[in-house]
Amino acid sequence: MRIERPSRRPLLLLPALLLLAAAPFAVLGQDKPPAKTASRPAAPAKPADQPAAAIKMTPVTAASTAPELARAAYESLGGDRFRDLKNMVLTGTLDLYSPGSVQSLAGTFGVITAGERIRQEMRSPFFNVSAIYDGVRSYSSIRSFQMPPPSKFGLPVLLKSAQPGYAISALPEKDKKKERAFRVTDAEGNATDFYVEVATGRLARYEIPFGDVTFIMDVKSYKPLDGVSVPWNFVQKLATSQGSFIAEFKVKEAKLNQDLPADVFAIPDK
Repeated sequence: MRIERPSRRPLLLLPALLLLAAAPFAVLGQDKPPAKTASRPAAPAKPADQPAAAIKMTPVTAASTAPELARAAYESLGGDRFRDLKNMVLTGTLDLYSPGSVQSLAGTFGVITAGERIRQEMRSPFFNVSAIYDGVRSYSSIRSFQMPPPSKFGLPVLLKSAQPGYAISALPEKDKKKERAFRVTDAEGNATDFYVEVATGRLARYEIPFGDVTFIMDVKSYKPLDGVSVPWNFVQKLATSQGSFIAEFKVKEAKLNQDLPADVFAIPDK
């Protein structure tokens, strides 16, 4: 087996999409600590045991308007709690596939998101990759790779969709029996397409057309943690003319509102 080809091409899938996100984003520049409670239970519930009822799920119908779809997707992530997160740190395992391949390259990953900033690391015996967006500039250890800036695409756009300058439109041509689709477009014409489950209003995936490729974030399952939905099993795809590069992620640990090093989003000197 030639390691060079499969280990290099799937890396084009750098989770620039976790823009996360699928991976949750907080308000950029928000530095307030998490709210303290008056008392702490003796045995805090684990993430998997947090009550799903704490997160609002709003079923949608064929008559739901595009803004109603956007609101349902927003609420399914935890609503204002999701919006007000300081940061989220996810770590776990991943498998990378090149187009048409049934054999993957296994590795581990770590991703930190804070507002429109993101840092992702991917590791295995065959590759060592970093991707950073500091809110203005982007960096990738893969030469010539460019990620869609989170300030203009993905989940941060959903969070800002009700603000002036953003348009929310329905996509009836992309609706399915169990899904409704809508698009959020900013003043510059940058667009992200979102898909929600009809039965729950849950955000299932989103797609970002970027140049001659399409980034796709497909969340297979969430786990509730402190009132927000944490993407637990998700798939990122990079659809190209050569086929789709696929990365499958399984989160093993999630942490919210951490004290991060000041330079965690620093762009390395070239």
